[in-house]
Order: sequence, then C-alpha cells, then structure tokens
Amino acid sequence: MNEVVNKFKGRLGLIVLIVAIVIIASGFYFFQHYRTTHVSTDDAYVTGRIHVVASKVPGTVKTLLVKDNQFVKEKDTLLEIDDQDYSVKVRESESTVGAEKAKLEEIGSRAEVARKQLAEFNFRTESAKANLRLADVNLKQSQTDLKRMERLFANKIIAEEQYDKAKTAYEGDLARLHAAREQLNQARAALQTQNALIKQMESAQLSQKSSLKQKQETLEADRLKKSYTVIYAPVSGYVTKKSVEEGNQIQAGQPLMAIVPLADVWVIANYKETQLERVKPGQKVVIKVDSYSGKKFSGKVDSIMAGTGAAFSLFPPENATGNYVKVVQRVPVKIVLDAGTDPNNLLRVGMSVEPTIMVE
Repeated sequence: MNEVVNKFKGRLGLIVLIVAIVIIASGFYFFQHYRTTHVSTDDAYVTGRIHVVASKVPGTVKTLLVKDNQFVKEKDTLLEIDDQDYSVKVRESESTVGAEKAKLEEIGSRAEVARKQLAEFNFRTESAKANLRLADVNLKQSQTDLKRMERLFANKIIAEEQYDKAKTAYEGDLARLHAAREQLNQARAALQTQNALIKQMESAQLSQKSSLKQKQETLEADRLKKSYTVIYAPVSGYVTKKSVEEGNQIQAGQPLMAIVPLADVWVIANYKETQLERVKPGQKVVIKVDSYSGKKFSGKVDSIMAGTGAAFSLFPPENATGNYVKVVQRVPVKIVLDAGTDPNNLLRVGMSVEPTIMVE
C-alpha cells in the first residue's frame, strides 16, 4: 500500500514539475513576445503649447478680467491698461495732422492761383510778340517810304515838309519797335519768374505731402499703441502663471500670464536608443497616466527626434576628451493623442505618463 502511494506521489510530483516547467516556459515565451511587440518607458511626460502673454506697451493695469486656471476663449479680453496718456498722444497727433493738411491746402490754393496767372503771362507774351512783329513791319514800311522821299527830295520833286514827315514817321516807328521789344523782354521775364514760382510751389507741395505722410504715420503709430492697452487671449485655453494684478506698473515685453490650450497636448517619451529599432511613425500607442490609475489613453507615434536629448543639451558630452564611458542614450519620441481621447482635458502639461508602443 505504501509502495502504491509513493508511486502516486512520485508521478504527481513529476506532473506538477512538468506543468510548472510548461507554465514557466509559456510565461517566458509570452514575456519575450510582449517585449518584442511592445516598447515601453516610464521616462515620458505630457507637453503642449504654452502661449506667454506680454504687453507691447508700458503702463498701469487698470482692469484685470481673469483669474488663475480660468478657461478663456480666443479674443477674450484679459486685461486693460490705463490709456489716458496714449489718448493724449493720439489727440496731439490728430491736431498736428490737421495743421499739416491745412498747410497743404494753402500751398495748393496758391499754386492754383499761380497757374492761372501763368496763363495770363503767356497771353501777354504772345501779345508782345505780335506787337513786335507789327512794329517791325511798320518800321520797314517807314524805312522804304523815307528812302523814296529822300530821292524825291534830292531831285526837288517834293517839298521839304513831306520829307520831314516821312523822316518823323520812320523815327516814330523805330521808337515803337524798341518799345515793343522791351515789352516782350519784360513779358518773357515775368513768364520765367512765374514758372519758377510755380516750380517752387510744386516743390513745397511735395515737401508738405511728405511731412503730412510722416505725421499721419505717427498718428497711426499712436493709435496702434493705444489699441495695445487692451490685451486679448491669443488662443482658447487655461490661464496659468498669472503674475499681474490691478494697479501693477508693467513694462513692454514683461510676461503677465500664460495660456495653455489643453485640447492640443502631446507626449514626449524618451526611449533608449536600443528600443527604437522597430519604432516608426504611425504606430499605435497605449498611454497610462500616473494621475489616473486604470485609465488609458490612445495615440500614435508622430515623429522621432533627429538626435538624442544629450546632443541638444546646454553642455553636450565631448566623448573625444577624457576617459570614455559608454552610456545608453535616450531619444525623444513625439506621441500625439487620438482625436476624442481626452474630451474633458484631463491631461495637464508636465504629467508623468507611461506610453507603450505596439511595434507590430
């Protein structure tokens, strides 16, 4: 009887041993298969776009309309800066532009009057030319008559009185010719002076237009600065790192708060370089988050960084100097979440996660 029991125990122990070996072998096989088809790391975190809000102009904060961790929509007003100083500058610039426009209109009116006078001077010049031609014709006729009278008087055909009249007429026409020529010279000089005056006014118009444009640009710049006193949300997201309160004096470029759009976050996973042999963009990823035990998020591999984290650090390693010790490097992998995976925006920037890439 004891012998039968001993044989049964021996067989039972052998069966248990065989089953244990099978279980261990199966577990080892499935473990190795899992390691081959699943690549995981705990060196990963959630990141996203952080929009830093800063003022473009200095001033005193008049109204603050948001608080920490508040959700805001794009174009919502975040805060307002006291704009009294900027309003004064705008009014001053508007007055300057008005004065420059008045000067330009005055110069334009004077130029228009000068152009009308130029037409009158042109008419006078043409009239003086006609008078000169007429005086020249009359002088030639008087000269011809005087020569004829000289011959007749020399032959005593006419009286001396007729000869004297012809001579007087010639001298009168000669004087009128000189007067007509002088009148033409004066008309030409006046016309030249008027042309120079018009050119001067046109030059003044161009200069005034340039000055007006400069003042208008100054006005636009002042209006733009005034518009900067109201700061809007650049994107829809949550307010964080708020460092401003009402009444604070702020400077241009000073960070005031940040807007984080949690609807657009992704995971940066730092995998060992030995794990990336079969990792490719597009592969599915299951993401566990430390903050939410039992909850999983899905995503896919978006891209693999062009270098290791150490290569882009502030002080990258110089392996050619000193004693070289081989260290397995880590390569950042960008993992994007599937649409609708996080509808309630549970993921926060900086959270620790454990992504697992399914390489097959």
